[in-house]
Amino acid sequence: MSTAQLWLYIGFFGQFLFSMRFIVQWIASEQAKKSIIPKAFWYFSISGGITLLSYAIYKQDPVFILGQSMGLLVYARNLYFLSQTKNSADNTDDNCKVSTNRASEKTTKDDLANDKGENNNK
Repeated sequence: MSTAQLWLYIGFFGQFLFSMRFIVQWIASEQAKKSIIPKAFWYFSISGGITLLSYAIYKQDPVFILGQSMGLLVYARNLYFLSQTKNSADNTDDNCKVSTNRASEKTTKDDLANDKGENNNK
């Protein structure tokens, strides 16, 4: 196997990993019956992105290199945010971890209070 063939396989493998993130997100959303982004989405994003960046560097494609580099920053940042999120019943389930927006949590609590007639001063 030549070096060029090996890198072609690496490129296809990176594309496979990158594509898996959409399948994981689709399955998780179907199971939850709402749109969610599971933690595995970000792991597939970063592993596919690193593999594709390696391939882009080998191909010496500056457009591809820049695109994958910027994406990696976003994927790493989202994994950092997820690592900072505490596991709780309010924002996780057995199959995926989804961070919640604190402002929407407050709104939801206020809405529930209004429904019960506990907070009619608004």
